[in-house]
Amino acid sequence: MRRSAMFLMLTTLSLPLPVEAMQAADQATLRRIRSEGLERSRVGELFQTLTTVIGPRLTASPQYNEAANWARDRFADWGLADAHLEAFEFGRGWTLEGLTLEMIEPRYFPLIGYPRAWTPASAGVIEGEPVYIGDATEEQIRAMANRLRGAIVLAYPPQTAFITEDRLQPADHDEAVPIGAPRSPRSQPAAGRAINALLAEVGAGVAFEPNAGQHGTVFVLGNRNTPDDATPSIVLAAEHYNMLVALARSTTPPRVRVGLEVSFHDVDTNGYNVIAEIPGTDPAVADEIVLVGAHLDSWHSSPGATDNADGAATAMEAMRILQAAGIRPRRTIRVGLWAGEEQGLLGAAAYVRRHIEDTPGGRERHYVYLNDDPGTGATRGWYLEENAALKPIFDAWIEPLHDLGVKRNVMERIGSTDHVVFNRAGVPGYNTIKDYVDYDVRTHHTNTDFPERVSEDDLRQSAVVLAMFAFNAAMHEGPLPANAAQRN
Repeated sequence: MRRSAMFLMLTTLSLPLPVEAMQAADQATLRRIRSEGLERSRVGELFQTLTTVIGPRLTASPQYNEAANWARDRFADWGLADAHLEAFEFGRGWTLEGLTLEMIEPRYFPLIGYPRAWTPASAGVIEGEPVYIGDATEEQIRAMANRLRGAIVLAYPPQTAFITEDRLQPADHDEAVPIGAPRSPRSQPAAGRAINALLAEVGAGVAFEPNAGQHGTVFVLGNRNTPDDATPSIVLAAEHYNMLVALARSTTPPRVRVGLEVSFHDVDTNGYNVIAEIPGTDPAVADEIVLVGAHLDSWHSSPGATDNADGAATAMEAMRILQAAGIRPRRTIRVGLWAGEEQGLLGAAAYVRRHIEDTPGGRERHYVYLNDDPGTGATRGWYLEENAALKPIFDAWIEPLHDLGVKRNVMERIGSTDHVVFNRAGVPGYNTIKDYVDYDVRTHHTNTDFPERVSEDDLRQSAVVLAMFAFNAAMHEGPLPANAAQRN
């Protein structure tokens, strides 16, 4: 009799909970998530480790690899399952080892500038009068070959167009707003790749170029496929570049000293994604994956606080919150921290090839991808990728988050970040709406992207929002509706 009663009790416990009971359990879990993220946050120390301790994280550099190993170890310490690195072929890494950059005549003046990533080193320290070719054609540049060989070259006209406004904030406008960073044109008669090839052809010692930043802001990127025999290239603060051009055109030409030391890392040419997960518990959907992520890499002229240490710290903290809150999601919740985003979404694309395109059933197993990248500050909602059918679902999920500053979801798409490759592979991918205050004009891909630009309160809020969305997706009944990018 007792055995029958025990069997009946165990059988009853194993049956699915009524919908009302599941919803009540979900609400209790959401409260635990909120409490853990707001009252016992670790996101500040995660963010400071990425930005202040480790610093710039150019993919395939020692600093990036340090960050990837550190993140994997944190996931393992927190008890997440299968915390590991996944390698993909990237190419050689690059590190800036030393830079001399100063005007010494007609007066001494230190110059603000940064080399393009993967640019080669200079042939020692070069000292001389810069040669201005900003108005020259290809033929004229070739005719100046003797003057340009080994010389410091001012390769472009003075910078007169600047990025002066951030993009509109989608969550604050009723009408649809253009999604994307502002652009600033730059002209040179022998523009683009042609000028780089010409400078290498004539054997220029080092090339200076301006950028569209103001007030000492330097927008500087780089090309991992830069040839070994390319002319070393340094991007100057626009005001300093314009000063050199003005002096070069005057009767008092400047004299400049410049030296560039770099290291190339070609022993290990892999990029590394960081992967970990919280396994699902519902046998019917446990093998389905709710993927959350952000790119871990940055450019090299700053620690990449807003692009994208804040997103990476948020994704890490969201997983810590979920684990610490003791959740038991129906679906597996997996995190991906991506390498090579800045070189073309390469890490996310490598994940898609490995786990979705080359794995039978991989597309069907991936339920949704939630990405945290463009912008900074608190999460204000989600870009819905023109998915009208999803809007009621995501609107319901942000309803209890309005008091934390979440405003609304918008129908627009956003490009140039990791969720794009998931949409192309048929997995619904969405990106957070963040703030753009001083983002486009000041921090995005610049030398000023330091942790002072980011509020720890905003990081806490973003981590809670991401954790709650991951949990809601992991518990949701049925599939999510396909978005426009998937249908295309």
